[in-house]
Amino acid sequence: MNKYMDDFINYLEYERNYSNNTIIAYKNDIIEFIDYLDTKRIINISDVDYDTIRSYLSYLYDNKYKAKSISRMISSLRSFFKYLKVNKIITNNPMTLISNPKVEKKLPKYLTINEVESILNAPDMNDPVGIRDAFILELLYVSGIRVSELVNIKISDIEETDKRIKIFGKGSKERYVLYGSRCKELLNKYLSIRNTFLKYPNDYLILSITGKKLNPREVRNIINRIKVKAGVSISISPHTFRHTFATHMLNEGADIRAVQELLGHENLSTTTIYTHLTNEKLRKTYLNTHPRA
Repeated sequence: MNKYMDDFINYLEYERNYSNNTIIAYKNDIIEFIDYLDTKRIINISDVDYDTIRSYLSYLYDNKYKAKSISRMISSLRSFFKYLKVNKIITNNPMTLISNPKVEKKLPKYLTINEVESILNAPDMNDPVGIRDAFILELLYVSGIRVSELVNIKISDIEETDKRIKIFGKGSKERYVLYGSRCKELLNKYLSIRNTFLKYPNDYLILSITGKKLNPREVRNIINRIKVKAGVSISISPHTFRHTFATHMLNEGADIRAVQELLGHENLSTTTIYTHLTNEKLRKTYLNTHPRA
């Protein structure tokens, strides 16, 4: 079974161009399923049937797995068995009649305009690290990019004339994001002091103090440090800026399909989560202001 899993993981990596994090999640889910099969003494993947899958799901529920985790595991196994069926390794796909559990959607957390301003104005602009951090925060907010996309930007990806940046998103899908005058100003300031961090040739735009490409954990640490300095008490992450970008865009009347394209969402349904936030804002405004509310 491990051979089939390895072949499937290679397929995801080299043919589907899935991100490293997604591939790790798929692999972990399938390994957990194979471990379960070992306890049931099922050796051949072709012996897995509908009842086996139902038994496995019962096992997950009995062990208090969250619905979100179970839903992800089902999706991983559905892709795995579909691959096996297409490649004629199995005759019948046991996942055909398996549906995902309903998962309660949590509304994404976002920052208010005042909180954003406090954070963006907090870095020390007399210090190279402060200039770099100010640029990072500004770019996250004005573009809505993922932290994984941020750290992989190369200098050659920037098109200063059009104030846009080429981004390689999930599955190596290419798109462009835009930035404004303030971000351009911070970009130029950062580029003027970038050699402060440069220890050896490096094409990546944003560097750590060791001269290496900045990693996502370092970005999270930067945000946590600066939000404390700004007096913002809520817990935030790089993704909070992405949620904030989308919410503020829709609040100001942006077309949802334009926001979808800027965020790099494959499906519009992923973007519609932000309409719940804007609808809730309208509801609160109505309740607080209308005499008959």
